[in-house]
Amino acid sequence: MKYKNIIFDFGNVIGKFDGRYIMQQFCGSEEDCTLLCSVIYEKWGELDKGTIDYDEYREECLAALPERLADQARAFFKNWPRYITPKKETLCFIGELVKRNVPLYLLSNAPTYFAEWAKQYEVLKKFSGVVFSAPLKTAKPDPAIYQYLFRTYSLKPEECFFIDDLEKNIEAGKALGMNGIVFAGDIEEVKRTIGF
Repeated sequence: MKYKNIIFDFGNVIGKFDGRYIMQQFCGSEEDCTLLCSVIYEKWGELDKGTIDYDEYREECLAALPERLADQARAFFKNWPRYITPKKETLCFIGELVKRNVPLYLLSNAPTYFAEWAKQYEVLKKFSGVVFSAPLKTAKPDPAIYQYLFRTYSLKPEECFFIDDLEKNIEAGKALGMNGIVFAGDIEEVKRTIGF
């Protein structure tokens, strides 16, 4: 294999994050779903960066929504991670890497609530290091979060390979010397690229 360490994003790499599908689990109609999505996801990027508090943002969203949707919004903020569906091919690949004793790391943008929630995922217990954005008050593609990962776990960028679903995040890693691939669901392509 060409690389010593493999670094994974979470959303749409390990688990599928489909914002509308997740919201539909809390809605009675498409109209309500559209309204909830427009309000709740409006500042999701700031939640990922940790620049707004999760609980405060929930209250801000509740204030912006009609009272009839309050229960659905509260339920969403409490339970949305339940509806991130595992990507089985990625989980199998992680299992193969673990068998070969390849060190695995996570570098993922996510709110503080998900960073806490993710501690229960068995798959992440196999990782040598886990970095979520919001607790650090920064997010990909900011170079600071990549440098935090490298520094914290004594990683050399050129020995790492990054799998992320967004091109801007891969490009940011490349600018720091870490190769990677924009993941569109093809694990075989990842394997070929890393010489697995």
